[in-house]
Amino acid sequence: MSDQNGQAPAELLSANNITALFDSVDAFLFDCDGVIWKGDKLIDGVPQTLDVLRSKGKKLIFVTNNSRRSRRQYAHKFHSLGVSVSEDEIFSSSFAAAMYLKVNNFPQENKVYVIGGEGILEELQQAGYTGLGGPVGAVVVGLDPHINYYKLQYGTLCIRENPGCLFIATNRDAVGHLTDLQEWPGAGCMVAAMRASTEKEPIVVGKPSTFMMEILSKKFQIASSRMCMVGDRLDTDILFGQNAGCKTLLVLSGVTTQSTLQDPSNNIQPDYYTSQVSDILELLGQ
Repeated sequence: MSDQNGQAPAELLSANNITALFDSVDAFLFDCDGVIWKGDKLIDGVPQTLDVLRSKGKKLIFVTNNSRRSRRQYAHKFHSLGVSVSEDEIFSSSFAAAMYLKVNNFPQENKVYVIGGEGILEELQQAGYTGLGGPVGAVVVGLDPHINYYKLQYGTLCIRENPGCLFIATNRDAVGHLTDLQEWPGAGCMVAAMRASTEKEPIVVGKPSTFMMEILSKKFQIASSRMCMVGDRLDTDILFGQNAGCKTLLVLSGVTTQSTLQDPSNNIQPDYYTSQVSDILELLGQ
């Protein structure tokens, strides 16, 4: 049965359907905030679940919109929390911003102005770009806890006055979990300010844009139809999975509640939903 928006309602993940999902995919893509951790606190059962998935031959990939860290810094965070994840398994929106410039042959002599964190600057440097100086050929906007009027003014000036200057957004997330107890304003606030002042639409490289999927599909040579996107946000994680042709699993350990999922006004329905990642472990009988 379909809902009023023409989509079948999400199925609760259960012992009756876990095997069908598990056997239909070769890789699990995980969001991080609200799925793997909240702030600097791991969500219960995550390490054991990831270990079992690996032991059963599943590829694990971590796809995060949070641009504050580089892939190297995210790998360090995983290790500090006792979870073994390699840098190559991490796809952050900071990395996606650098890769967007690289695959589109952005000239390395042009500079990039960053409104965002250290993660973006590090990924740009790894890709051969300089995040300081001029002439500025691109402005990258991500989560910036130190946002101020000067940064907005300089970014606006570059986009409006420099011919062909790119306006790139890592993501448009309204909020994020900077701590395990509270939601904080996300990169979407900074992007909205720049969009208003420049009167231009950004190129969004994070979820739900499928740009990151194009990169990881080439890297791992796995068809998106053989992947399952696991996330806590309907408008980024689940929509990203649907746009890319993946199976989708919503976990209720982060931003989205069951009442939001089942609200008649919601037009994004995942294939499955469950309370948290560790339910996979329990349902598999491990």
